[in-house]
Amino acid sequence: MADENMTMEDFSKAIDDSFTSFKDEGEANWEKLKEYQTEKTPLTVTVDGVVNKGVISNVEGVRGFIPASRLALGHVDDLNAYLGKEIQVIVREIDEQKGRLILSAVEPLRAKQNEKRKARINAIEVGTVMDGKVENIQSYGAFIDLGDGLSGLVHISQISRKRIKSVEDVLQPGQEVKVKVIAVKDGKLSLSMKALEEGGDAKDDSREAAPKDYKLPKSENISTNLGSLLKGIKLN
Repeated sequence: MADENMTMEDFSKAIDDSFTSFKDEGEANWEKLKEYQTEKTPLTVTVDGVVNKGVISNVEGVRGFIPASRLALGHVDDLNAYLGKEIQVIVREIDEQKGRLILSAVEPLRAKQNEKRKARINAIEVGTVMDGKVENIQSYGAFIDLGDGLSGLVHISQISRKRIKSVEDVLQPGQEVKVKVIAVKDGKLSLSMKALEEGGDAKDDSREAAPKDYKLPKSENISTNLGSLLKGIKLN
């Protein structure tokens, strides 16, 4: 598979060698192509030919080169399987002077993948208990792999009812755990292990799982509350 970070110059010779049997169709509209690039507009194109290290599609009268590394999210074994197929791409690079146009199907494919993932997450109800595996550990918590491309965060405050100093003291990568969904927001899952412990609080602890949103009470409120508690008490 070609390196996805290769530039237009890297592909230049391969394009020149392979384009001999292909011709631009119609009048080139470079201004429109630049607009597509700026706005990252998804375009539906047809794969017209297979060349060295990629395939060819025509956009606005210009031959567009789609490198094999930008054709799919994974490795492409057979470029010929794409011949004649319609795919979605964005304009990745333009060189009007050299007549070069490089397209990419990765971004539209990744966007669709993310949309499907968010839809699956939003379908999960708060309170759902799931089995998972510790995927990644951070100082603030652990990311849990829930399978089927889904994952969620167990904040350090949601790991145990006991106070812990470090996530690593309790969890290790690859460890199997059972978690409870306590919040679903913006396509993200907040999870809790603490809520499943005996005597654990099963309510939505999302505020505790996001301490940056937590605000300590002001000192005058504390004084007022104490005054209210002591009011009416007579000392002998």
